[in-house]
Amino acid sequence: MKSAADILDLVSNLKAKGEAFALATVVRTVSVTAAKAGAKAVIRPDGTISEGWIGGGCARAAVLKAAREAIADGKPRLVSVQPEALLDERGVKSGEEKDGVRFARNMCPSQGTMDVFVEPVLPKPQLIVAGSSPVGVALADLGRWLGFAVVVCAPAAEQSAFAEVDQRIEGYALEAKSEGRRFIVVSTQGRGDEAALRAALSAESDYVAFVGSRRKVAALRAKLVSDGVAPERFDALRAPAGLDLGAITPEEIALTIFAEIVEVRRRGQRGAAGEPD
Repeated sequence: MKSAADILDLVSNLKAKGEAFALATVVRTVSVTAAKAGAKAVIRPDGTISEGWIGGGCARAAVLKAAREAIADGKPRLVSVQPEALLDERGVKSGEEKDGVRFARNMCPSQGTMDVFVEPVLPKPQLIVAGSSPVGVALADLGRWLGFAVVVCAPAAEQSAFAEVDQRIEGYALEAKSEGRRFIVVSTQGRGDEAALRAALSAESDYVAFVGSRRKVAALRAKLVSDGVAPERFDALRAPAGLDLGAITPEEIALTIFAEIVEVRRRGQRGAAGEPD
């Protein structure tokens, strides 16, 4: 079994590779338990433990289930494994959540209590900017500042318009699928509109937008549909891109687009009303 320091090294390596996983940490124990506070385990999306240890079967099933769910929705969990008598005393059932804690039953003879914090560690969300227009350049700059992995797609002659980015794709050859969350903005503005929009609509993403007028989008839609692009691919397209804030400059337009991206990305993470505490 590796030490906690070794596990943290593994965590750093997986984060650098952009792989999704959950880190489970025992934060409290009461009475006799196999694992003690500070014990850690790295759990992969399929529910297998890559490294580490958080105790035996008494807690494993509940923690692995919480880890899979945390990786899927990006939300941490606190799991409290307790003997059945203690659950009855608290008036909760195994599997029930109360005040942010999910309770599970400890069936082991030790009858101890163990609280485990399960934290999802997901790849950076990816911002794909297709086109080197001033709006596209402003988007790429803003994306890195907001913690996105920025990918720029543009012809070789236009790549120099962008400063530091995470990945460069010559042309618009986007991968159809991606493991993490992906947000695509077509900002070609007259240079390669059809090719870039076709690629964006063919790629799996959480958000796809086009910087341009409704009239231009209608013309492109007619052209691409006549060329074989399924009409329903346009249903999710945000065009014109961004929230209507009266933006004028490229930087302001980029800001409205990111406001829309944040709205999509964070939807459901702050409660139904979306109001601060």
